[in-house]
Amino acid sequence: MSILAGTDLVKLLWKVLQLAAAAAIVLSSPARAATDINWWHAMSGQLGKQVEKLAADFNASQSEYRIVPTYKGNYTETVTAAIFAFRSRSQPAIVQVNEIATATMMAARGAIYPVYELMRDQSEPFSPQTYLPAVAGYYADVNGNMLSFPFNASTPILYYNKDMFRSAGLDPDVAPKTWPEVGAAAKRLRAAGAPCGMTTSWPSWINVENFSAFHNLPIATRANGFGGLDAQLVFNNPILIRHIAQLAEWQTTKIFDYSGRGQSAEPRFQKGECGIFIGSSGTRADIKANSNFEVGYGMMPYYPDMQGAPQNSIIGGATLWVLRDRSRTEYAGVAKFFTFLSRPEVQASWHQNTGYLPITRAAFDLSRAQGFYDRNPGAAISIEEVTLKPPTDYSKGVRLGSFVLIRDVIEEELEQVFAGKRSAQSALDNAVERGNRLLRQFERANPDR
Repeated sequence: MSILAGTDLVKLLWKVLQLAAAAAIVLSSPARAATDINWWHAMSGQLGKQVEKLAADFNASQSEYRIVPTYKGNYTETVTAAIFAFRSRSQPAIVQVNEIATATMMAARGAIYPVYELMRDQSEPFSPQTYLPAVAGYYADVNGNMLSFPFNASTPILYYNKDMFRSAGLDPDVAPKTWPEVGAAAKRLRAAGAPCGMTTSWPSWINVENFSAFHNLPIATRANGFGGLDAQLVFNNPILIRHIAQLAEWQTTKIFDYSGRGQSAEPRFQKGECGIFIGSSGTRADIKANSNFEVGYGMMPYYPDMQGAPQNSIIGGATLWVLRDRSRTEYAGVAKFFTFLSRPEVQASWHQNTGYLPITRAAFDLSRAQGFYDRNPGAAISIEEVTLKPPTDYSKGVRLGSFVLIRDVIEEELEQVFAGKRSAQSALDNAVERGNRLLRQFERANPDR
């Protein structure tokens, strides 16, 4: 072994000391903390767990940003919380807003950061053509620019209890397709001892809004409000009146049984009280987790004497809106998060585990290639429904100001019918009159739109 000369030894020791000092600096310097990005949402139960998983997966995929999801109650409670937080400058960067509040959010120009602008400013890829037309069109402006990020898109489908069908002598492998078939099956279920033949959740969304779209009937003029704020409600037509009157007649013998607003009907189906249930495709995860019987699936029913029916269903659910007055760093993270959510594998997993629509065609194609629809009969029904035919002015959705309030009005009037206190004609006439007053108030409050 050779012996280093004195000068060489000094140089080596100096180099070792430099390296040690550098290492000490690195070890003593705290790592830059990830930027927190608050996301307020309205997903509970199994859906809430999937939201937590999305955030955790994104956080694990990189180290610069940390999505922090917080459950704020139902859709109305979540939006209300965000509005109050904005006034105190404590708003989240992302808030989940249901589809019928789109026009209201669009009117809040100073509070929202349109997603197409955000993605452009952050140089993140974002094109409406990537997303299913039934989804992208609902949340775009007249120029096709997407204002919010599609997240949980759903549509109503028919669920039925195969065990109860067998007991009633019905074919468990065939879902009723028309309203007369639903009525006949529900009558058989009642005769076999079922407390309730059929029920629905979200009374207005299913029995007015989607019923109208599936039969290509207008909710309002001006392309259901997409064409301007001066739209007028016109859903008090003979076909819808006939449908609501039929439900009211069935109510007297529990062939149909009204179960309340929102998702209050779903537990009745899970407990085996009602043999047929029409509800959101997004409840499939909860229904599978909480039902102790074999579940069957079908499309929404329609009246066979209506020419052109079925048309296509419209979506519900919600999107993610970005709020103003957050930091540039947060916005960079939001854009990265939205790009992450658009990945085919991420969207396919969300779709497969929740029942919500895959918002991109690539996610649908991946789910099919993975054999998901072969393993899960009925899982593709929601996609088939919204893509059944090209959307018309009456079947692409509803964009009306204050529609959250209008939906409350519709459901108040429907409850009068189901309680036997008002005729279907009178109730729908009242709903249109009261709803139009709300539309005019919204129009006056937003003269620059």
